[in-house]
Amino acid sequence: MAYRVLSAADAFWRPSNQMKVENTDLGKQLEATQLGATQLGARLWRLAPGQASTKHRHFDQEELYVLLEGHGRARVDDELLDLEPLDAMLVVGAPQELANTLEMSEEQLARLYPDGPQALPPELQG
Repeated sequence: MAYRVLSAADAFWRPSNQMKVENTDLGKQLEATQLGATQLGARLWRLAPGQASTKHRHFDQEELYVLLEGHGRARVDDELLDLEPLDAMLVVGAPQELANTLEMSEEQLARLYPDGPQALPPELQG
């Protein structure tokens, strides 16, 4: 059995390219593929109150969301979900994304972000 530990103090955080949301790629920092976890996506996001992630589409990969604290909203297609602390949500059909949107072609950006890479969910627009 293989394992690797990343201490919280050693995790590298950075703002996302489009929305400037603080996040850390745990899978990459843990070198998950070297341990045999070839399909693991493990990124942690810190959204401030009132902050939102980019409105986007998913096609080929699963995503697991866990709200650690506070209250949140998630949109899946046309459904708006209210989340409470420690609620978990699994979304099936997410794309295997490039390392960041700055590396995507115009076609890839248009496919994943039909309203533009910085489009907010409808309830936060205007």
